[in-house]
Amino acid sequence: MTDAKNQDELARLAEDALRAHPGCETARVPVVTALPDAQIGRNWEIPHVVLGDSLISDVDRAVMSVHRRLGRKFHLV
Repeated sequence: MTDAKNQDELARLAEDALRAHPGCETARVPVVTALPDAQIGRNWEIPHVVLGDSLISDVDRAVMSVHRRLGRKFHLV
């Protein structure tokens, strides 16, 4: 079972988790969005990331990890 979070809470959690990855300290997650057909479970996505000074390869790898890990813990309400 996953915990419910609103968009702001989930975006903040995703950004904190992303910035914890090496090379992603300046990246930002401005928003997370709901997936249109998903009702339960991993019902959200990270559509855009602001790179800052981070390399896209580092951020891309980190975003996949963050989404997978947080998707197991939280769902969007």
